[in-house]
Amino acid sequence: MPPESELDALLLAADRPRPPSALSATLTLSWRAAIRVKNEALEQLFDVLMMPVVFLLIFSYLFGGAFAGSVDNYLQFFLPGVLVMAAVMQTLATGHTVSLDIAKGVFDRFRTMPFWQPASLIGTMLTDLGRYLLTLVLTAALGLALGFRPDAGPGGMALAILLILAFSFAFAWIFTTIGLLTRSPNTIQAQSMLLMTVVFCSNIFVDSRTMPSVIRAIVDANPISHLVTAVRGLVHGTVTTGQLGLVALSIGVLLAIFGPLTMVLYHKRGNG
Repeated sequence: MPPESELDALLLAADRPRPPSALSATLTLSWRAAIRVKNEALEQLFDVLMMPVVFLLIFSYLFGGAFAGSVDNYLQFFLPGVLVMAAVMQTLATGHTVSLDIAKGVFDRFRTMPFWQPASLIGTMLTDLGRYLLTLVLTAALGLALGFRPDAGPGGMALAILLILAFSFAFAWIFTTIGLLTRSPNTIQAQSMLLMTVVFCSNIFVDSRTMPSVIRAIVDANPISHLVTAVRGLVHGTVTTGQLGLVALSIGVLLAIFGPLTMVLYHKRGNG
């Protein structure tokens, strides 16, 4: 049978091919995002390394003695905070990717295809977990080279990284929501100053107990501070159930608010 006849028979058949499952669609679009990251490997590596390396070196060697008496003492305190900061700052790129797909019309093409539509968002976010992990591994390796020593050993460090990844995945939904609300990818980049403000209003750089009471109350209420405290506890073997519980609560609240909101905006934008 000629190929044209086979195609006609397929198009006229009563049975239609089954659409891909939600898992299959998510993994396929995650692979698409991974290929894009691969094609921009050098640029991605620069973005991943620049911020944590600069902050780790500058704050440890310029301010470590003033903050903690010595560079080594401050490094034991500061590196867990840098790990959190490095991953959280990378979540901004997730919203930028979503906004860029919308601006380029990729979003509209996806809307015409018969697959589970949220897969385009979740697939991108799963791939970005790989970027967060690369950031954390490289930053931790630099910290170890500079003299950081986790009291809880490799197991504590691994658990800390997993906790940061879970929080970062939940935190990224904020910028996914913003990505769907904005008309230009450049608007997402403008949010970096707001994110830096949230990061600096935490206990990443100094212990909140050294701060004035009003500032301390704000810092202690920051979910990023809860994460930093738990990460320090995990790497140094002093973590408590309450510290982990506050991080779990933060993750749950972020997912409960921004997960559904993102999906509502996604479907509204597609139907608009």
